[in-house]
Amino acid sequence: MNTSALVVMLSTMLLVTGAMGYFFYRVLNTPPKPEPDSFLDNDDEIERQAPRA
Repeated sequence: MNTSALVVMLSTMLLVTGAMGYFFYRVLNTPPKPEPDSFLDNDDEIERQAPRA
C-alpha cells in the first residue's frame, strides 16, 4: 500500500470514528423532553391528537 492510500484510509477512519463518537455523545447526553402526564394534558398539540374519523 502506498503512502497516499494509507493517509486517505486513516483520515477517513478517523473522520468516521470522530463523527460516530460525537453523535453517541449527543444522544447519550441530551436531556429527555418533558412529556405530559396524561392524554388530557396534550389536547392542544396537533401531532398528539387522536385522528378524527
